[in-house]
Amino acid sequence: MSNQILGGWSPYGKPTAGDLKIFNEALAGFVGVKYTPEKVSTQVVAGMNYRFICKAEPSTIEPLQYQATVQIYAPLKGKPFITHITPH
Repeated sequence: MSNQILGGWSPYGKPTAGDLKIFNEALAGFVGVKYTPEKVSTQVVAGMNYRFICKAEPSTIEPLQYQATVQIYAPLKGKPFITHITPH
């Protein structure tokens, strides 16, 4: 975080075990599309914002793949949750 501007987003990088824990907790019970995180960027706020670039695979008869950005907010106290999902 030393090169991160206060309130700015960090450069994208490989998700850490901690990032993946937040991702999995926020998407627990999510159905319809399987998201596999490939890169992550973070933003320090009153808590932490995450932008995960993911491979997306919908549960369809003819599966297709695309990329999507899954945004998650992790409050200081409480469970992280999805704020936006944007297909690319």
